[in-house]
Amino acid sequence: MSVIAEDILTHWRIIQPLFSIRDEDEYDRAIVTLNALIDEVGNDEQDPLYELLDTLGTVIHAYEEKHHPISECSGVEVLKLLMEEHQLESSDLSELGPPDIVLEILNGKRDLTVTHIHTLAEMFQVSPAVFV
Repeated sequence: MSVIAEDILTHWRIIQPLFSIRDEDEYDRAIVTLNALIDEVGNDEQDPLYELLDTLGTVIHAYEEKHHPISECSGVEVLKLLMEEHQLESSDLSELGPPDIVLEILNGKRDLTVTHIHTLAEMFQVSPAVFV
């Protein structure tokens, strides 16, 4: 084996686990590494480790798509989950309108409007896309 190949192999053995996630233990280690890279690199695309962060994120995403698929849910279902998480009742959503409107939304009789979506995104500090 050439000196160059031996040098590459030495480094490859160290980083190879980041490019192949085969089980939950490797997945957990990859998440820890990704979080450390995010803390180090942030969103600085000029950082020399940014490409590694991006690639590891892609590998993790592929593993999650296969092993932890997220089912599609409606904006109202997301709203109900967030309400449960934050221990809110329909009466706590007065920003959406009168109580009867809020109940119609939660019961699927009325769609969320663009204004509702932006209000909820701000209220829960999430992307408006989660309600679409």
